[in-house]
Amino acid sequence: MNIEELQILCSSFPGVTEDIKWGNDLCFLIANKMFCVIGLDSTPLTVSFKTTEEDFDQLTTRLHIKPAPYMARYKWVLVEDSSVLTSKEWEHYIAQSYRLIKGKLSAKVQASL
Repeated sequence: MNIEELQILCSSFPGVTEDIKWGNDLCFLIANKMFCVIGLDSTPLTVSFKTTEEDFDQLTTRLHIKPAPYMARYKWVLVEDSSVLTSKEWEHYIAQSYRLIKGKLSAKVQASL
């Protein structure tokens, strides 16, 4: 999956905004909470997202996927090469990350989305 496809996927969810953070990371947010981060200056394309504890344990055993620096304790992974996941896997994990972050928002904020 390339950056344009990921951008379309992330932007397809309700209430999503984009922001550039730390100078070179494209962040996708819901109510100012990140759910996906794409490294703009990395080749191959790197992407970080939140997972469930089960998926975190499973994904981090795969080649080119590791616990995300500074965010691993929150069950975020860093995919060091976006080609290691299929399009179907990307759709699943990005949607799951969105739902996990959305689920932590207040009921009022969730209802407004």
